[in-house]
Amino acid sequence: MVAGRHARAGAPRRRAPGIVVAVVLVVAGGVVWRLATAPRASGAAASTTTTTAASAPTSTTTTVPPTVTLSAVGDTELGNTPILPSDPAAWFDSVRAALAAPIVFGNLEGTLTDATTSKCGAAALDCYAFKVPPSYAAIYRAAGFTVLNSANNHSDDFGPAGVASTSAALHAAGIVQAGLPGQIGLVRVGPVRVAFCDFAPYVLTNDLLDTAAAAQLIARARAEADVVVVYMHAGAEGAAADHVTRQTEYFLGENRGNPYAFAHFAIDHGADLVIASGPHVLRGMEWYRGHLLAYSLGDFANYEDFSSAGTLALSGILRVTLTADGRFVDGRFTSLVLAPDGHASVDPHGAAAAFVNQLSREDFGASAALIRADGSIAPPA
Repeated sequence: MVAGRHARAGAPRRRAPGIVVAVVLVVAGGVVWRLATAPRASGAAASTTTTTAASAPTSTTTTVPPTVTLSAVGDTELGNTPILPSDPAAWFDSVRAALAAPIVFGNLEGTLTDATTSKCGAAALDCYAFKVPPSYAAIYRAAGFTVLNSANNHSDDFGPAGVASTSAALHAAGIVQAGLPGQIGLVRVGPVRVAFCDFAPYVLTNDLLDTAAAAQLIARARAEADVVVVYMHAGAEGAAADHVTRQTEYFLGENRGNPYAFAHFAIDHGADLVIASGPHVLRGMEWYRGHLLAYSLGDFANYEDFSSAGTLALSGILRVTLTADGRFVDGRFTSLVLAPDGHASVDPHGAAAAFVNQLSREDFGASAALIRADGSIAPPA
């Protein structure tokens, strides 16, 4: 059954307006666009029933709450100038159909800039600064992406010039950006307003280590939208980082947060869905208070930047449908596999789904969110 809403600290919920079935068909194909900040509308009853007099035929009209569907993927890198794909416009062709949804979200691991001065410096070792041309924003948009995240450890690789160039390129391509300090990505599908509230453990992004500020940002998103999606770029990296430890995680001495604690914190403060990446490997999924938490979606596009060997080659597309008041309706996980050059394709054998299920059972036991053989994800019992 679909889990009901739960009261959360500082996050009063309101029922979204109903909509007749004839309009739901329009919602399913709705267009995503930028939404200016506006007060949250007061709700109406979820359904109404009217009946004529006993001597006349009975007529019943039931309104159905609108829903919103989104697809989400993990880290995306289309190379690092001057090492770029020979045909970048075709890079997503093999996964375009599986990715399609009214809202398509991904983590932009790097910058869209022609800037030349990076954080690394000429003599830096073990330092990575990623950039692709600003024109690549149009490639992401053509692939279906409507929201891209900049809350990660590479959004500032080329300093303020790189940040400004990235934001300008995304805006010009019609892609909503989320994750810079104080920045919430707002989109709308039909009558449903969706806020993307993105975090990483860095002061140059929405900082997940600053829980007081994080709570305020989620509350602001809650006031501006019907559905709140929290993304976190958190946790250690590499093939050995596939488990959710429930502890603070470090990578190269850097505090990468406690993904388990922050995901629960996000739901407690008003989020409806939590998605994540950063470890460059898949992690398990969990139900918490009726909401889905996906702890890492791995790498989605990775042109010659990171290893694509063993479990690092497994990836996926998470597709989720929520009601306008944030309740989980259904979900689907499409297994992907990365070629040695980091190019993703759909895996008919479902190796990624099997790996995620294994991790989910080991890390979460009875609260694991499991993927069925057909790729569907059942609501919590």
